[in-house]
Amino acid sequence: MVADAILYFIQQFVLIFIDIIDIALLVRAILGWFDPMREWRISEILYVVTEPIILPVRRLCERMNWFQGVPLDVPFMITWLLLMVIQMLFTAL
Repeated sequence: MVADAILYFIQQFVLIFIDIIDIALLVRAILGWFDPMREWRISEILYVVTEPIILPVRRLCERMNWFQGVPLDVPFMITWLLLMVIQMLFTAL
C-alpha cells in the first residue's frame, strides 16, 4: 500500500517535471525566432534550464557526425521526442 503511494508520487513528479521542461522547450524555441543571440534575460534563463537536458543528445549527434550542416537544431527536436516517449511510458504505468 505504501509502496503504491510512493510509486504514484514518483510517477506524478516525473510527469510534472516533463511538462515543465516541455513548456520551457516550447518557449525557448519560440523565443529563438525573436532573440536568436539570447540577449533577453528570459532567453538566457530558458537556455540554462533546458540545455543540460539537450546536451547529451547534442554530444551524441556531434560524436557520430549526425546532422552536420543541417540548419535545424535536430538534437533539440530529438530531445523533445524522447521526452514525449518517456512521458507516454510513465503515463501508461
